[in-house]
Amino acid sequence: MHAEERPGGRPLVIAHRGASSLQPEHTLAAYTTAFDLGVDGIECDVRLTADHHLVCVHDRRANRTSNGTGVISTLELARLEELDWASWKVLDDGSAPEAADEDPERGRILTLRRLLTSLVDQNQELLTLIETKHPTRYGGLVERQLVTVLREFGLTIGDLPNLPHVRVMSFSLLALMRMRGLAPQIPLVYLVEAAAPRMSFDGSLPSGVNAVGLDVRIVRRSPSVVRAHQRRGHDVYVWTVNEREDVERCLELGVDVLISDRPRDVMALLD
Repeated sequence: MHAEERPGGRPLVIAHRGASSLQPEHTLAAYTTAFDLGVDGIECDVRLTADHHLVCVHDRRANRTSNGTGVISTLELARLEELDWASWKVLDDGSAPEAADEDPERGRILTLRRLLTSLVDQNQELLTLIETKHPTRYGGLVERQLVTVLREFGLTIGDLPNLPHVRVMSFSLLALMRMRGLAPQIPLVYLVEAAAPRMSFDGSLPSGVNAVGLDVRIVRRSPSVVRAHQRRGHDVYVWTVNEREDVERCLELGVDVLISDRPRDVMALLD
């Protein structure tokens, strides 16, 4: 049985790092824009700061998505809050995002606590995909801190009405096994890149993991992988689905979840 409820049988559409084609990734604006679009859920990456706050940043370093430099894990939250995390963004049409001068949070680094507060305020059962990034100097502390924060919001005891439905994802099998031990009621997603271990291609997953997150390049090259996981009853997530051809391929294969930088365009195609 699939865990994810699919409206009208279509795949769920998840905003990758927020609506990241429309707003700077991992900013609060990227997520509030996604909420306004009516997405089925959101995705974020989390890293620990030097003072052990979980922040929503994809890269190991601050260089690409801020006006600062340095490794996230070596910088304290107060230093990261001094940086501008928005002005680097150039939209698909070559323009910069519209500045919201009245928005004091624009350009501010987003903590996981702030994102979860915004999600809970939606009073919706939005699918919330949280990826823990590894390797990191902090090892298992990432998952321990994640469970601590999720517990503050009542999000470690399974899916509840009118609250985000959390799924924890990782390329690290060890990270997923830590999560299974710390919060066994949170469903897990094993992420698989194009250069993947063979186990993922026969549809097998580690014990306690019932969903796979496939690189869209795998789906293009080997659609049989999707069917192999479906035969075993696994949910199939695909990232990052931005092009019409990939949307149509995933729809034909019956995947459960599409993770996209362009959720507005993907929803329009599906509708």
